[in-house]
Amino acid sequence: MTQDEPDPRDADARASGARRAESDPTTPSGGRSNLMVRFLSAIVLGPALVAVVWFGGWAFAGVIIVACLLCYREWVTISANGESAVILWGGYAVLLAAGVLAASGQVDVALGVLGLGAAAGAILAMILRSSLWPVLGVAYAGLPLLALLLLRQGREGLWALAIVLAVTWATDIAAYFAGRTLGGPKLWPAVSPKKTWSGAIGGLVGAMAAGMLVAGVSGVGSPIAVALLCAVLSVLSQCGDLAESAFKRRFGVKDSGDLIPGHGGILDRVDGLVAVAVGAAVIGLIGATAGDASLGLSAL
Repeated sequence: MTQDEPDPRDADARASGARRAESDPTTPSGGRSNLMVRFLSAIVLGPALVAVVWFGGWAFAGVIIVACLLCYREWVTISANGESAVILWGGYAVLLAAGVLAASGQVDVALGVLGLGAAAGAILAMILRSSLWPVLGVAYAGLPLLALLLLRQGREGLWALAIVLAVTWATDIAAYFAGRTLGGPKLWPAVSPKKTWSGAIGGLVGAMAAGMLVAGVSGVGSPIAVALLCAVLSVLSQCGDLAESAFKRRFGVKDSGDLIPGHGGILDRVDGLVAVAVGAAVIGLIGATAGDASLGLSAL
């Protein structure tokens, strides 16, 4: 079966999933109760993530590698229709190898492994006449994996990741409350019916404020320059969110999984972070000095 030929066995399941996708993801069984579950999950997971970011090293690398493997598994579960067991396990091996290499400081080698692995997976998928979507999952999970590990290794790595997380979280939270409060025209109703332009602007303002706060506390970079940087990253975060929504809609599912109570799967929680991490790493490499890829903060 080729990439463009949907499996007729999945037609009913996808139709059912598409109907579920029209509902508000924040209110599947009552808005207040689900919002409380989301809040409690964030209270537990947020500090844990901040702790591993603070300590860095292999503790941080291990958490990020496991999270990216889980992202890849959810991606394949959604897109592969059970056809690509070889590609699935091959993707695990590529991501694990790339993660270990990047955590050891060999990011360039890790990027080569990731590229070769994705190319080999694409060739295998064409030979097996299987979907290419699982192979795209290697890049989707692998690029932020390398980006996050690269950012943490820089001279200002701790604060670079603090900005990345602050932008991602502030964009998500501010967009949600601004959109719910102000309403207005929809941002892209064909992909995500609940998102509004007011929410997008609110997320942008929230991200800039959060970035300036981090810059003020850390003393790295100019607050104005960091605010402009955070505006760019906030746009990337919202684009990442929309891209993941489009991916799920393509396969007729509402949530990528049910691993995190009230939030869905890992992909549902890191859609913005995926784009922000990769964008931040690229910006860091462009503005880097002496091999430091920590968002180029020392140059701001």
